[in-house]
Amino acid sequence: MVRNDEEQYSIWRADRELPAGWHREGHEGNRQDCLDHIDAVWTDMRPLSLRRRLAGADV
Repeated sequence: MVRNDEEQYSIWRADRELPAGWHREGHEGNRQDCLDHIDAVWTDMRPLSLRRRLAGADV
């Protein structure tokens, strides 16, 4: 599994080079294990930059 700087997740084969801006997340397993992990940890689909911007806004 991989995660980018915006804290968005994706599955990625461990034997492939990572695209720019993506980092290994630490969880490994088969496709379904990874998708289940993503469902558990990625509870806010908004990019990090948007969450930060909204947190600073007077809503």
